[in-house]
Amino acid sequence: MIRLDNISKQNGHQILFIEASMGIQKGEKVGLVGPNGAGKTTLFRMVTGQEQPDDGLVAIDPGMKIGYFSQDVGEMSGQSAVAAVMDGVGPVSALAAEMATLEAAMVDPDQADQLDAVMERYGEVLERFQELDGYALEARAREVLAGLSFSQERMDGDVGMLSGGWKMRVALARILLMRPDGMLLDEPSNHLDLESLIWLEAFLKNYDGALLMTSHDRAFMNRIIGKVVEIDAGSLITYSGDLDFYDQQRALSEAQRQAQYERQQAMLAKEIKFIEKFKARASHAAQVQSRVKKLDKIERVEAPRRRQTVQFEFQSPPRSGEDVISLRGIRKGYGDKPIYDGLDFLVRRKERWCVLGANGAGKSTLLKLVAGDTKPDQGAVNIGASVKMGYFAQHSMDLLDGEETIFESLERSFPQAGQGALRTLAGCFGFSGDDVEKPCRVLSGGEKARLVMAKMLFDPPNLLVLDEPTNHLDMATKEMLVAALADFEGTMLFVSHDRHFLGALSNRVLELTPEGVHQYGGGYTEYVARTGQEAPGLHPGA
Repeated sequence: MIRLDNISKQNGHQILFIEASMGIQKGEKVGLVGPNGAGKTTLFRMVTGQEQPDDGLVAIDPGMKIGYFSQDVGEMSGQSAVAAVMDGVGPVSALAAEMATLEAAMVDPDQADQLDAVMERYGEVLERFQELDGYALEARAREVLAGLSFSQERMDGDVGMLSGGWKMRVALARILLMRPDGMLLDEPSNHLDLESLIWLEAFLKNYDGALLMTSHDRAFMNRIIGKVVEIDAGSLITYSGDLDFYDQQRALSEAQRQAQYERQQAMLAKEIKFIEKFKARASHAAQVQSRVKKLDKIERVEAPRRRQTVQFEFQSPPRSGEDVISLRGIRKGYGDKPIYDGLDFLVRRKERWCVLGANGAGKSTLLKLVAGDTKPDQGAVNIGASVKMGYFAQHSMDLLDGEETIFESLERSFPQAGQGALRTLAGCFGFSGDDVEKPCRVLSGGEKARLVMAKMLFDPPNLLVLDEPTNHLDMATKEMLVAALADFEGTMLFVSHDRHFLGALSNRVLELTPEGVHQYGGGYTEYVARTGQEAPGLHPGA
């Protein structure tokens, strides 16, 4: 269905692909992996025809319809979210718009002399609309938007008033409603809450076309794909299986290549030693020449490129008192909407609470109450003795000084720390070499999140309050963060839609539902086993 044959592509001075090939058949679900900047988005753009390879061929089956979701959603305004989603389907939405115009013309006295022509055209449009099952389209559009956590009010409101994250969901819903023959999804899991993520996972599992996707959410990708294509130094390498199988095969391949490289290096060293030893002796001239020619012809085995992963190690935080957070009789609402009414909640030292609940249930509000970012309407929030809090929220990234470099930002936060310690810290969070000289204003969302996290964890608090800490992080940084937080000796209260993060780090669950607040001993994994659901309000197997 989709084939890339011997493609080469260069962007400026950067070579992205060198005679690389891959293919996707109908029904295959493929995960595209590779480090940031390897060319994943460029590959998507070549498949859709938005960019051309410098050499080689991109072949798509004739008549194949491809839907492409990217992070760049463009402008949306002046229509409802439902209308914006239906617009993506093409002729059906255009026919619906024309029917509305013709219906208005039929009752317009100023157009009475054209009534026969208007009615005739209306009949033609209506017939075509019914052929395309147009009346079912709006119901399907609403079903997809509901799956992505849209309320009826948000579906019918002006799409231009939505935040960037919600506009991305509208753009994603367009592609899903289209049900094209092939889907290219570039980070579809970004900006989704846990409920939407689980719904999307089920949708994509049932999709019968060709799927090529990237995602920083390991659990999400692992449950959908059956094949991995890796971009590695200009090549496209295909592995059958999910990400876990890919990791095993890659490690095996690297070990074999390292052994092959070491064998060749030992052989080369031996030959070079012989040449050096006998090159001045006329009696050995023929042998030396023979070996020099042999060395010239040998194809050199390259050492495997080791991926730099630096583990972050916490300093021990100061010990807090046993009662870390106490909420008593909390009432909190926004306008007429109550969020909490009489909430009692106690967090003790070394507990790691993950907070689960559908959109609007009050997850972020709870964290803001604890952090002092908002006040309760009634009741008391008490932070215990000797508690030093670190609070990460999405707005934390807006507080960085855009004119400072990464290194200057770290230096200003920790003037007593040595340059070596700060460079090691930067390296742990993915900023190596000259990266530390980047000004904060040019950083991506993921880079800003990493910098804020580095500043928060270097001088460690004993209470971490984290609101979606993994939202912009790539898989490698997430793995590093999970490994570091697993060794954290303090207390945690956090919200995350990443199931690996939830399962690895929680030992308590606070569940917010319309029926009330429930507390569970044991972490997220035990919660799933006990309730049969991965998020509140979902039916088992949904």
